[in-house]
Amino acid sequence: MSGITSEYRGVRKRKWGKWVSEIREPGKKTRIWLGSFETAQMAAAAYDSAAFHFRGHAAKLNFPQLIEHFPKPASSSPEDIRLAAQQAAITVQNTNSMASSSHGHGAPVTVGLSPTEIQAINDFPMDSPHMWTTHEDINYTYEMSDYQEMDDCLWDYSSTNSF
Repeated sequence: MSGITSEYRGVRKRKWGKWVSEIREPGKKTRIWLGSFETAQMAAAAYDSAAFHFRGHAAKLNFPQLIEHFPKPASSSPEDIRLAAQQAAITVQNTNSMASSSHGHGAPVTVGLSPTEIQAINDFPMDSPHMWTTHEDINYTYEMSDYQEMDDCLWDYSSTNSF
């Protein structure tokens, strides 16, 4: 794993500043990518959600006091684990912003994003290498019929001076 390690379990920092989290599947060599996040605390919450799903109360957690407030995955599929982990990260983000505001009481908050909206965000993350690739399936050519002819022109060709 490349990147700067964190004080949180299952979290590291990319060289461009994003915090990322992943977890090894029990009994396998594969890892489940949980996502990239703005803060180390969000990445840690994502890890906690997945770790608790796999290991229950035996899991070593970053925020054991918050685990009961985190969403639980619908199944053990990587997609469901990732979705719940990212919802947990959003919960921590909102908790931190509420705690720092004058009206905050420090209790976790659930965001009003549907699972479909969260999945759409996960399918095309902003720091994904796919953001920098070209899409050959997009047609960038235009026909003259795509434009309406304009009777009024910005330039008056009748008064052009010849040099």
